[in-house]
Amino acid sequence: MSALRDHMQDAMRVRGFALRTRQSYVEAVARLARFYRASPDRLTPEQVEGWLLHLVQDRKLSFSTVNQAASACRFLCGTVLGRDLAAFPVPMAKAPQRQPDILARAELAALFEAADSPKSRALLQTAYAAGLRVSELCALQVADIDSQPDRMCLRVRQGKGGQDRYTLLPPTLLEALRLYWRAYRPKDWLFPGREGLGPMDVKGAQRRYCKARDAAGIRKSGGIHSLRHCFATHLLEAGVDLVTVQRLLGHHQLSTTGLYLHLASAQWRPPACANPLDLLAALPKPH
Repeated sequence: MSALRDHMQDAMRVRGFALRTRQSYVEAVARLARFYRASPDRLTPEQVEGWLLHLVQDRKLSFSTVNQAASACRFLCGTVLGRDLAAFPVPMAKAPQRQPDILARAELAALFEAADSPKSRALLQTAYAAGLRVSELCALQVADIDSQPDRMCLRVRQGKGGQDRYTLLPPTLLEALRLYWRAYRPKDWLFPGREGLGPMDVKGAQRRYCKARDAAGIRKSGGIHSLRHCFATHLLEAGVDLVTVQRLLGHHQLSTTGLYLHLASAQWRPPACANPLDLLAALPKPH
């Protein structure tokens, strides 16, 4: 299906799809083709639906993962192959809405303390203090750090939807990154992979989070994306307005950010002298 793959890649590029979205869509369609051992353009709607059902029932994949595969099939059928989706329907599952587990500030302090290396600690602190998606975290370059006093920000390249943005670089995070840089001297990528030639991969960042979480004795569910949830929730608890949080997270819809209002605790109040944007400074000191 190389010709079909190239056609699909070109259709996504001309529409400005982000690299990770293009990779995910192509891989989903390739898995569909391998499942039936047939070119995807020859499959029936019943076969596509049967494959999606297989992902849910047999593979036990999450609804979000299955819906991404369904979106890839919709794009292939409707845009690339030009079929009428009314006559070639691709179902989308209604994903159950679950509230993420939010780590308490004491748990975050324990998480960072339990990191097995300064690199892991700096990685996790950056994910939390800047509110980054794991893909954005791994894609950070040294040049993305702007430490000028009148700027103090991190540049996020090609976030979700292919959009660049700027997010927080509070003083406490800047100091942590400086300590990390003195120890490791990264050249291009802020958090390089094992060989040092490219960025750390997403799975590697996820493993570092899970290892620190388990070492800290934290039993709450969720992976490294939990730190982004904590970022949004803790900013709201500190009194930062919803629009600012939306901009820092890179959300297109304010309603998406508004979901964190349900997670914020009305009991916590930051110290009067605390900078509400410096989340690391608000964490308790580990024992």
